[in-house]
Amino acid sequence: MEKLDRIDRRILELLQQDARISIAELADAVGLSPTPCGRRVKQLESRGLIARQIVVLDPKKIGLPMTILVQISLEKQTKDRLKLFEEAVALIPEVMECYLITGSQSDYMLKMVTRDLDHYQQLLLDKLAAIEGVNSIISNFIMRQPVHKTAYDLEHLSR
Repeated sequence: MEKLDRIDRRILELLQQDARISIAELADAVGLSPTPCGRRVKQLESRGLIARQIVVLDPKKIGLPMTILVQISLEKQTKDRLKLFEEAVALIPEVMECYLITGSQSDYMLKMVTRDLDHYQQLLLDKLAAIEGVNSIISNFIMRQPVHKTAYDLEHLSR
């Protein structure tokens, strides 16, 4: 884990809030001139602290109002089966996140988005259940999302 000075941490906090902020605005907000601020951003990128910059869409406004957390158990947890499963779910566009988990009877937790229940049923039957080695599937439908964050707390990175 890397330790960051106050300026680098503030740069990362501001970029997490709005990745489209200009270098001039960012520099002003952290108390630097644009050239050294731009240099710091490039260094943060080259060190891998900034993995990528994205735009977060509102799933409801793009016609994907249903979010499902899907727990999946495999028949066997061999290296080959895990790899096969992970490669298969990576090809399903509705799978937004995939986690190999422990502490549960499930092996994987998927976060999926769909336009409606019929669409999810089709995905469940035609894609998820069709993956070789899948033993059981439990679907959890999200009713409401009272907390949704995309920005990480960086206080622990202070020098």
